[in-house]
Amino acid sequence: MEATGSYWRPFFYLLEARGLECWLVNARDVKNVPGRPKTDKLDAVWPAKLAERGMVRASFVPPKPVRQLRDYTRTRTVFVQERTRHKHRVDKALQDAQIKLSGVVSDLFGASGRAMLDARVAAEHNPQTLVDLARGSLVRKKPALVEALTGRFENHHAHLLRVLPGTVDHLTAQIGELDRLIARTLEEITTPHGDTDPENGVPAVSARVLAEKLDAVPGIGPATAQVILAEIGADMRSFPRPGHLVSWAKLCPRTIQSGAKSSTGPAGQGNP
Repeated sequence: MEATGSYWRPFFYLLEARGLECWLVNARDVKNVPGRPKTDKLDAVWPAKLAERGMVRASFVPPKPVRQLRDYTRTRTVFVQERTRHKHRVDKALQDAQIKLSGVVSDLFGASGRAMLDARVAAEHNPQTLVDLARGSLVRKKPALVEALTGRFENHHAHLLRVLPGTVDHLTAQIGELDRLIARTLEEITTPHGDTDPENGVPAVSARVLAEKLDAVPGIGPATAQVILAEIGADMRSFPRPGHLVSWAKLCPRTIQSGAKSSTGPAGQGNP
């Protein structure tokens, strides 16, 4: 089956559900010979001929549970990015009001920052009263906070800052729900790993255990570990050697050879 946009998905999933083994192939790999007639019928026959002669290779399509996990992690990534953009909009509104709170408070949506923000929106105009809401290490920065909170805060700024934080809160709640769905899906995905032997009654390892192992790698956190498993799956039989995985991820340069001369080219571009 030729991969064309997302049009292949319903047909691939339907055939997969009926128990058929489907191969999804890159359209570049099954491009017809230039100059030949082009019709829908010939376009369907040509990939079949290539497959019959073993001249195509299947693209990596993870099993259904991993695809569901991938949907969750990708949606979470989008929501986290969108939440960050809304936080920046809050800071932009404050900057427009000449309130430089982000220059003193590292997180506007932390306990202290949010308390001062809510009080300012609730018509508290006295900077000295606002800084009394500071907690923790910010208590030592009260003089800087008074200066940062002194600005020209108008009604339209208050209207904006009633709407934007609510959107941030909503996205935070949705991200939390996705976190729970991801954790549950990881428990449902199992794969043979290490010394496990399902045929002899040894239970397979859940993807949650694999995520914890990835989390132990320096530089990889829990969310990144979940994304890695969602993108490449938990069964490494799809990538027999490390080189296969690196090549699939388009992280290695291509080899270009012409006669006796060999050089490296840029890495290709994937399309997950």
